[in-house]
Amino acid sequence: MPIKTFRGLIADGGQDTLSLHTNDGSIGYRIVNFQVIPNTPGAADYESVTQIWKVPQSTVTAVIDFSDQTLLGVAFWSGRGGASAAYPDEEHITFDREIFNQDIYLTQQCLQGGDVNYYLELEQVKLDLNENTVATLKDIRNNA
Repeated sequence: MPIKTFRGLIADGGQDTLSLHTNDGSIGYRIVNFQVIPNTPGAADYESVTQIWKVPQSTVTAVIDFSDQTLLGVAFWSGRGGASAAYPDEEHITFDREIFNQDIYLTQQCLQGGDVNYYLELEQVKLDLNENTVATLKDIRNNA
């Protein structure tokens, strides 16, 4: 199936909605690539957490909790800018291979207040009736 890509700049404390839902839920998605990079790499210090969620977040934080079943992926970027730019940048990315068929939400929190660019690739997966039902029921449970 085809790959669907998304890219954007997300503000510190921001949340982006990626619209994926369909009328019948017959198309599912799975994360295949997730990358982040600061808006001004090398110019400022960054310690940023960007997360992908199944449900909208009422509060955006840098707290990472892998026991939260609504978390689909997380990227942590840290780097030093200015006079200390000689230190290497670090990027750690983890994402789930779960199939979902509803909108997803990206949040970003930077301890220094910076904005972050993201790039996300989703593989489209054709869902049969049973898979569609399971994915939709998971989404309903997550929103309850």
